[in-house]
Amino acid sequence: MTTSPAPRRRAPVPRRRAEKPLLSQELVVHTAQEILAAEGIRAVSMRRVAQRLQTGPASLYAYVSGKEELDELLLDAALGEIPSPEPDPHRWDAQLKEQVRLQITAMTAYPGIAMVAWNTPVPGTPHALRQGETMLALLRAGGLDLKQAAFAADALSTYAKAFACEASSWASGEYDAEQVAERGRQMTGGSQSGPAEAFAHLGQIGEFFTADTSEERLEFALETFVAGLRALVRA
Repeated sequence: MTTSPAPRRRAPVPRRRAEKPLLSQELVVHTAQEILAAEGIRAVSMRRVAQRLQTGPASLYAYVSGKEELDELLLDAALGEIPSPEPDPHRWDAQLKEQVRLQITAMTAYPGIAMVAWNTPVPGTPHALRQGETMLALLRAGGLDLKQAAFAADALSTYAKAFACEASSWASGEYDAEQVAERGRQMTGGSQSGPAEAFAHLGQIGEFFTADTSEERLEFALETFVAGLRALVRA
């Protein structure tokens, strides 16, 4: 009686490791954006990005020089979401105000980016430069000369960054709402307890500075500024 040969066992097929995506500056920034959106700017570091990409931090320096440049590239990516309109001399003022609103929205969309913008006095990245050129073009379309347009663009940019920083601090919980409210009560109480002539107005304005008036205050500032530019052009 013959026995059948034992069936041969197939050698296990080795599993192929998932290939890592090729590194690039775009991939590094995109990965940093994911961390930024989830955890804020303080969580973004070269090490955290490298961990996400399953590589060592040293390999990222071929694409980004360090944390400072990475932050500025994140700001640039946010500004890249803003369209640049064709300047219209008949409605340049409305276009200008809308551009500032969009800049504030972009800077507050990602936690901490507004502070990066504040700490970057002379941005040189592509989308930041495009935003600067757009602002100047709108102001020139309104009739301002180049020097006036430059000063106006600088002032509006400074205001937009300051407004975005404050809004971001509220949104992130960096400001303690109860503590701020208490300080407001102390200010009002202190001004009301002093000589009436010394603080005749200060004790009455607390109700105007709440979260509910944030948009109204922004619109007031924009319209006041743009009205001044219109008057300057007419002079």
